[in-house]
Amino acid sequence: MNSDVQIAGDPLAIPHLLPPVPAHPSTVSAFAGLARTIAADRDGWASLVQYDATSRWYHRLRTGPGYEVWLLSWVPGQGSGAHDHGRSSGVLTVLQGELTERVGTRGVRHALRAGAQRVFAPGYVHDVVNDALEPAVSLHIYFPGLTEMPLHPTQSAELSAPARPAAAPGTLGVPGR
Repeated sequence: MNSDVQIAGDPLAIPHLLPPVPAHPSTVSAFAGLARTIAADRDGWASLVQYDATSRWYHRLRTGPGYEVWLLSWVPGQGSGAHDHGRSSGVLTVLQGELTERVGTRGVRHALRAGAQRVFAPGYVHDVVNDALEPAVSLHIYFPGLTEMPLHPTQSAELSAPARPAAAPGTLGVPGR
């Protein structure tokens, strides 16, 4: 009896028979676009969301070559603490609700509503918190995948400054230094 390989040959030896390699993001703009695409597919993520009153809930939604996508939920009052993302760059997208991002040791504040995006490079220090009265959901893409999240001290007096509006929904807010 002949096998498929004996009859047709090894499919790996015939590149035109292989399925196309899926395109993966390789620029900040492409990662931001991926985040917007995932955000628009509410049916793909909404049923996964859970809320935990004791700690932020998170779920790795997908991975790709060198990157990972995380879904997080935040009940009112939950925050991340001041941190950076080690050697990872990333995109933060608010999917639902509202979050406040405090940036750097001076605590510049950005109010992030659903659709708002923030991008960051290695060494970018921020704190994200749900200061609103309703739960929030966010999407985080890290490249390369997140391997560390060092915590940083905060300066509470500077972190109490009023929040300023961030980029409008659907636009890419470029973080300050």
